[in-house]
Amino acid sequence: MKKYISLFYLVGILFTLASCEKYLNINDNPNASTDPPLQGLLANVTNSTPYNYYRIASLTSYYVQYLASPGVNGTADTYQQSDPTGAWGGVYDCLTDLYDLNKFAGEKGLAAYQGVSKILTAYNLSAASNIWGDVPYSEAFLGGENMVPKYDNQEAVYQTCLSLIDDGITILSNPANNGQLDEDADFIHGGDNDAWVKSAYALKARLLNQVSKTAQYSASSVLSAIDHAYTSNDDDAQITAFEVRNPWCQDARNNAALVLDVWMSSYFVDATNGVTYGVFDPRLPQITLPVDAGIYAGVSYPAGGYRGTPNGAGYQGTRNTDHVQCYLEEGKFYSSQNSPLQIMTYSEVKFIEAEAALRAGNKDRAYDAYLAGIRASMEKLGVATADINTYIGNAAVSVGKDNLTLKLIMKEKYVACYLLPVTWDDMRRFDYDYKDFAMPVNATLSTFIRRADYPSTETSRNGANVPAYERTDRLWWDR
Repeated sequence: MKKYISLFYLVGILFTLASCEKYLNINDNPNASTDPPLQGLLANVTNSTPYNYYRIASLTSYYVQYLASPGVNGTADTYQQSDPTGAWGGVYDCLTDLYDLNKFAGEKGLAAYQGVSKILTAYNLSAASNIWGDVPYSEAFLGGENMVPKYDNQEAVYQTCLSLIDDGITILSNPANNGQLDEDADFIHGGDNDAWVKSAYALKARLLNQVSKTAQYSASSVLSAIDHAYTSNDDDAQITAFEVRNPWCQDARNNAALVLDVWMSSYFVDATNGVTYGVFDPRLPQITLPVDAGIYAGVSYPAGGYRGTPNGAGYQGTRNTDHVQCYLEEGKFYSSQNSPLQIMTYSEVKFIEAEAALRAGNKDRAYDAYLAGIRASMEKLGVATADINTYIGNAAVSVGKDNLTLKLIMKEKYVACYLLPVTWDDMRRFDYDYKDFAMPVNATLSTFIRRADYPSTETSRNGANVPAYERTDRLWWDR
């Protein structure tokens, strides 16, 4: 397991950084060094990439109904226009530092840093393109030469990400590059080249699987990447060290202080409490607490059990301070001080394998991967072995290889990938065809949302290049 790393290391070293912010900031700092330390850049990008997934998930988790707003007609809940400037800025700040990391590492002949920069560029760039479509890349890091970069075609961005992953794998697989990375500056994998290669293959499998609706899809290519990816939960790409606390924990603390947010959607709660699928999922108590006695939707209930918030409808109690609906609780798996902030997990990889193997007609491999994904997810969340065995042994779960379906795989992946943005990719790939999944109450669109708004910072300063779009427009791999 990767050791905890104090972020005081990160904070101290970042004071010396010269991240030019070529795209986001037109002003040069004459006092900044023009030769930043690679350790500082590595610390920044390995810390900020998981935070970017959190920022994106803070939007997409409402689209896939992991979370719901306690207020009626919540902006994200009901597909209203939003301004994701924080997520966009976080991604492009990180991409700028990754550009610099690759450049300066090349000048210093430290190829391992270049390998990591390429892999993390693919992580951030693919995440951005998967929610916005066309995004700046090829002209985005030219500094004063071009402050209004063109938007690269989303399919071209996808191919660029695959190329970056392959380049990173080639570099980090070279034994000559072992030992170059500063383990204290690498918050994700502690300077372990082999671990980065596994993460690169895991991301490659994710992206190759993402195009399942297109002629480019190849189940065998997905499975080939899987063969070189994660083999246990210990391989997960995540951070567990924070300057203060995990951001989902901060959200839970804010909620407890009546800055209300991160309430759990009725859809997710019902998918795990036995209502939708007829089997109680023991991961649910690892995420939230049972509700108190009170009135929910006009009906009086005793204490106990789990109920969520209907997206768009807001709280269902008599007061929004009544604990008659579930929300993220401080101290639980996703919302403790040092809970892992994830970007890719072994359980996700096993569900990708299950899907690709089923599409390839390999029922044995598909079924084994499906069951392994469930077990890995539950073990990671700290579910007791007896409870894991009881859940997996349920006839609704252990259906046998001949009865395994894509819908069942995606149902389990939905729970295992809680709070990860990849679930919105899955929802769109499957046209939101999940059991009982419905449009939010008071939705502002006539059909499910397919893409996010561009931020106001882009429409105001680079508006001539921002593509015209509607929130119902499908991305290239979603048609």
